Amino acid sequence: QKALAATGQKTIEDAAKWLHSHCNDPSLDDPIPQEYALYLCPTGRLHNHLQEFWKESKRQCGKNRAHEIFPHITLCDFFTCEDQKVELLYDTLKRVGDSFSQSFPPFISLSLHSSTSYLGFFIGDSHANILKEFALAFSSEASALADCHVKPCLKQLHLTLAHKFYPHHQKTLEQLAKCINPGETCQWVAALYSRDMRFVHYQTLRALFQYKPQNIDELMINIGDFVYVDPTQQSDVSEGWVIGTSHRTGCRGFLPENYTERANESDTWVKHREYTFVTASRSFTQTENELHEKLNGEVHNPSMSRNVTNVLSRQYATLRRAVLVMRHGEGVDQVFGKSWLQQCLTADGKYYRADLNFPSTLPKRKDSMKHFEYDPPLSCCGIFQSRLIGEALLDQDVTVSYVYSSPALRCVQTAQHILQGLKLDQKVKIRVEPGLFEWTKWEASRAIPNFMTVTELAEASYKIDTSYRGNFPLSSLVPSESYEEYVSRSSVVIKQIITACPSKGKGVILIVGHGSSLASFTRPLIGLPARDSSDFAQVVRKIPSLGMCFCEELKENNKWQMVNPPVKTLTHGANAAFNWRNGIVED
Repeated sequence: QKALAATGQKTIEDAAKWLHSHCNDPSLDDPIPQEYALYLCPTGRLHNHLQEFWKESKRQCGKNRAHEIFPHITLCDFFTCEDQKVELLYDTLKRVGDSFSQSFPPFISLSLHSSTSYLGFFIGDSHANILKEFALAFSSEASALADCHVKPCLKQLHLTLAHKFYPHHQKTLEQLAKCINPGETCQWVAALYSRDMRFVHYQTLRALFQYKPQNIDELMINIGDFVYVDPTQQSDVSEGWVIGTSHRTGCRGFLPENYTERANESDTWVKHREYTFVTASRSFTQTENELHEKLNGEVHNPSMSRNVTNVLSRQYATLRRAVLVMRHGEGVDQVFGKSWLQQCLTADGKYYRADLNFPSTLPKRKDSMKHFEYDPPLSCCGIFQSRLIGEALLDQDVTVSYVYSSPALRCVQTAQHILQGLKLDQKVKIRVEPGLFEWTKWEASRAIPNFMTVTELAEASYKIDTSYRGNFPLSSLVPSESYEEYVSRSSVVIKQIITACPSKGKGVILIVGHGSSLASFTRPLIGLPARDSSDFAQVVRKIPSLGMCFCEELKENNKWQMVNPPVKTLTHGANAAFNWRNGIVED
């Protein structure tokens, strides 16, 4: 019964497969029921346009709460029902659907409503009253037959488009919403969904790669698996790891965070039964019937009407400049530790390559080589990473017009190799900006590193704009600056960079900095306040090499918005040092 309820009572084979997957689930025998909800969902052309809005609003304004669930009108919010009584809910849905099929409106009146934190369609009163009567009839009969407490939604019925978004995104979201014609052809389907009540307030992750456990406390995941993660239980977990519970197996354990991506809340929900309201005839369809488009999935090849295409093309046409803020590639200190230089110096102080991931040579500098210890170069993998990102940007036809870099050697090298990947290293020069350096409180030496000079960098064959004079002099960097000082410096520098790059150009401004740069330079640009210092540190520690944020400027209101970067993320595993003697020759 538990397996049937968890799989929507579709087939015995599905239930048997679920049981086999959960044979090691410690909660398998626990009498924990599923939670159920009744939604009214659009299908057809209206659904296609709503899905296009979902996709475009996420691209232009980032994810908001509405993206967690597919387009729907809530008729009865989540309630519990014992596994052995779920079939009574199916019978109720069919019976109540049949009784309302003749009075169900041929179309539903939708009017757009907007506020600073909500955007959606409100249902017209006359049509809303019919839907409320339907919900009330279902809840009354289901409560009596299945012995469960079902609460119908009797307040203002609505179809949410966006919820809990940043106020400065309101205008953009409204413009996108006006592309949707609420009078489009649509068949409405009353659908019964379930979810696992234990993980309601958890984050849902989707596995991008397979992971085979190396230790007994680690979790086996396959590509596409969903994992439930409780954000409140991650404080004691090692950096780069999370602890979670597999949706597929019910097992719990540790897994590498960079093997996953955030999924939507509804991705793990199960659709049990649906009732399709049609004007000419009545029909009841089980979920395995593929007559209707999948409601909670991606719409492939959506047919957009001409007015949608026109409005979206106007949106794109207004784009001016774009800013790509990126963390540097892998530095040697990230792999070999802060004392990396000691591993590479001979007795007479000369550099040698102690591991193939060390660079073959170090650039020449006039002062002591020991200054490289606090201004480390890229590793060979870091060079490869940077070149790969540049090539990916080239594949996406990204035009970089300006390049700014922190004075740190690893940032300058990252910018150089990205330009080489873009085949722009002979056309675009790097502007070294001291104000882009990271929060100085995090410097291990408690002093500002002794960076290579612009002249030294140019003599070492880096494509440096030697005529550029930084907005923030190197001498103005304060050791162990306060968080407020760092935030202020970052805000001033990014605004000066934007001002210095002509607004008539439509190229990308590439900024190569540090993990801290992604938040400190983009948030003031899009009008967000700085994070608390403790939250800031937690965010920065999770930013990988060449992690990036992408902001676009709109001419209409002279504001910036954060959107998806033009290239995919770069993910790879670790490769530990190997000694052939250990375990091969010696015990």
